[in-house]
Amino acid sequence: MELISNPTHDNLRKAAKALTQGNLVIFPTETVYGIGGDASNSQAINRIYRIKNRPSSNPLIVHIANIRTLFNWATDIPKYAQSLVETFWPGPMTLILNRSTGVSDLLTGGQSSVGIRIPSNRIAQDLLLEFEKLGGLGIAAPSANRYREVSSTTSEAAQEGFRNEGSKGDLILNGGACEYGIESTIINCTDTSPSILRPGVITPELIEAYTGIRCGLGENSKGVVTPGMSLKHYSPQTKIFIDQIPKKGDGLIANIDFPTPEGVVRIASPRNLFEYAKTLYQSFEKADSLRVKSLCIYLPDSDSGIAVAIKDRVVKAASR
Repeated sequence: MELISNPTHDNLRKAAKALTQGNLVIFPTETVYGIGGDASNSQAINRIYRIKNRPSSNPLIVHIANIRTLFNWATDIPKYAQSLVETFWPGPMTLILNRSTGVSDLLTGGQSSVGIRIPSNRIAQDLLLEFEKLGGLGIAAPSANRYREVSSTTSEAAQEGFRNEGSKGDLILNGGACEYGIESTIINCTDTSPSILRPGVITPELIEAYTGIRCGLGENSKGVVTPGMSLKHYSPQTKIFIDQIPKKGDGLIANIDFPTPEGVVRIASPRNLFEYAKTLYQSFEKADSLRVKSLCIYLPDSDSGIAVAIKDRVVKAASR
């Protein structure tokens, strides 16, 4: 894949044109890097599944440029979902909505719902707008990593993950490190009330504070399948142990105030929860590159806010 280090306006037009030709483009969002294809092109969608080694029953998220494009993909949008859109888009929030007629089963895993989001990252937004100018309706873009492996939060990590993949015409847009470092909050909006199916930066507390709507965590899923729901996910090669005392030769991720035992390799020392989330996947990659015996991770003490998302990622990464 060709790496574009400085995504100028001309380069973004080049990337948008590549998408219209069925090519794939890896691009940054505020959450993680995505590997994107034209959401209306079945061949491009199939390539995404194949290059990620992702089962086709695991649906993809469609990224759109603006709210007016939403109705090409979704229908019967409840009022509370409209309120969420007005409050948190563009941003790290994916809504699961009833899909419109004509939306491909390839995108949805055969479900009657579809995942949609509008990213806030400037490069992602400009790419989507350029793609829309060429007639594109949306970019299907799961995280730029192999299925169940660590999500990429830098272009270098994405390039390394797909170093032996890709075709002529596929591109990687370098946008630096992602702002949040963990995937978007996924909210099921196909029921009478919203429910978070994958925790993220947009928390139940935030949703209630800004909209006055109670949003459950893991409630009302009604069998809806979304990205990130498998028990094992986000996993580095290094074995992870949670809240265990590290031994000599082990790696350690813990709050900055936690002392490093003698002979233990300090992988990360986050000062707060947002730094913890932003550096989590990069820390997994560092542990792999250093080939530590195992990786001991001390989870945040909190059971609310973004701590819920951090715990979700670590627990799934540690699953065997």
